[in-house]
Amino acid sequence: MAPRAVVRWLPVSARGPDMLEVQGATLTIPQTGERWGEVECVAASVVTIGDALERRVAALWAARELPLASMLDSVGSGAVESLAEYVNDVLCHQGLAAGVAVTNRISPGYADWDVAEQHALFRLCPGDAAGVTLNAACFMTPAKSISLLVGAGPRARVDHYFSQCARCWMRDCAYRRAPVRRSVHR
Repeated sequence: MAPRAVVRWLPVSARGPDMLEVQGATLTIPQTGERWGEVECVAASVVTIGDALERRVAALWAARELPLASMLDSVGSGAVESLAEYVNDVLCHQGLAAGVAVTNRISPGYADWDVAEQHALFRLCPGDAAGVTLNAACFMTPAKSISLLVGAGPRARVDHYFSQCARCWMRDCAYRRAPVRRSVHR
């Protein structure tokens, strides 16, 4: 694995219940005003573990080593998620040093944020510095990559660190870090 990340802090020029305007781009994120409160800036980031693991998984699939390929692919998914968590932690520490709160991270395709907004996020924080490209269908290459956005400000709302797990609808997730507080219906 070759973990890499690119991060860009940007000021928020306007905000509404379901939107943030950043450098002329309007990000339509449902309920962001309620969830994040008054954010004055955002950090956009793209993280990846590179493509070596994906190439090895493809070779294992071609060799019909299916259980090993599946397990290694899962390791890659866990690794890129851990990298995104690490970057989120770094952003939180930067916020603490600056005297502002940093929100939980969000990614296009999650929490009702349309995956098509990935293009706007990549305009704010191009992934090529980390070796990540985005195609017209919003698919990142290497596939073991995550884009994310956090908000920051003196009055930003911050959930408990592991609250995403506590709200997750996947009952039997092998990666659960906190018990479910309430049932979420899709």
